[in-house]
Amino acid sequence: MTSPRPPARSGTPSTRRIAVAGATGRIGSLTVTALERAGHEVVRIGRSLGVDVVSGAGLDSALTGVEGVIDVTNHPPADRATTVERFGTATRTLLDAGRRAGVRHHVLLSIAGLDRLEGTAHYAGKREQERLVTTGPVPWTIVPTTQFHDFAAMVAEWTERDGVARIAPLLVQPIAPADVADLLVEVVTGPPRGRHPEVAGPEPQDLVDMARRTHAARGRSVRLVPTWGATFGPEMAGDVLLPREGARIAPTSFDEWLASHGGEADGATEGRSADRARRLTGRTGE
Repeated sequence: MTSPRPPARSGTPSTRRIAVAGATGRIGSLTVTALERAGHEVVRIGRSLGVDVVSGAGLDSALTGVEGVIDVTNHPPADRATTVERFGTATRTLLDAGRRAGVRHHVLLSIAGLDRLEGTAHYAGKREQERLVTTGPVPWTIVPTTQFHDFAAMVAEWTERDGVARIAPLLVQPIAPADVADLLVEVVTGPPRGRHPEVAGPEPQDLVDMARRTHAARGRSVRLVPTWGATFGPEMAGDVLLPREGARIAPTSFDEWLASHGGEADGATEGRSADRARRLTGRTGE
């Protein structure tokens, strides 16, 4: 059965009504800004805004007249089963509401390499998201990106005790959050294309060195101890987290981001408490 035709769209032909699920998070906030900068009408979806993707409260009304949905939602850390259930419930609710509203394009932000390693509970939740989107009722694009530029410092913060932090010696190819937001706008305003090529920053980086340089930019002295752990184990060594051949490369390097942000995350005014709520997710700020 085809989706019902949506109501007539407002604005000029180049203006789209786009919803951002997870709009109050860091990536969500940047995406809202990028959409507005491009002249689009933005519907912000978040529990604190009275629209809940888990219960569905307020969702049908919010999606009225929406052409595209960008899903950058995240969920608090939990065990694997709970994480999968949370991601699954929210994704089903959002897709079902999108079908009822006649949404033409559902864009999911995901993780590069998700299919190459078991990873954390967060990885399992994201795989469930992808499964539901690919079998769901709304035309879709999944955009898998590498870790963000501030990821190294965040990982060190999780484990820091008395000026010492243990951090896994991962090889990553990090991407600027603002570049992710710009790409999501580009994708949602184009046709659905299924699985988008992986997206990464310009250069591979050593996670320990990234943390050291970020701390230096912030004027902090933290002794870093390279250590494999339960969250990031030796199965993540080598090039497992690097993008596949044919990946799209975003423009902003880690050095450029560090110079322009002084090591602080994009949208850092959210405060560190919001970032701590994403512990063990393997992502910072969706």
